[in-house]
Amino acid sequence: MTDHLVDLDKHRGMAAQKATDLRRALADVESNLRELREREADLENRMMTAPAASWPEAAVKARHLLNLYAASLPAEDTRHRALVTALFDDFARLSGED
Repeated sequence: MTDHLVDLDKHRGMAAQKATDLRRALADVESNLRELREREADLENRMMTAPAASWPEAAVKARHLLNLYAASLPAEDTRHRALVTALFDDFARLSGED
């Protein structure tokens, strides 16, 4: 046996290396997406179990829900997208955000 490692990627063709890189990148994306979904589920569970103690806390919950709604809108539904944007602007203005 030998103590040095052999980089097998160097012994494959360019197409095989690109395919391997794509598989690795896809696995990373899927892992990150799975982690994001778990964190989002945890956040939503905490939002459901703890009532808002103030209007700003209620607005945080509403923003999250509106973001989910806006993400589900078809691209051509500009009217509802504009309404969501206007509501976010209202939240920012009323909360004193710039």
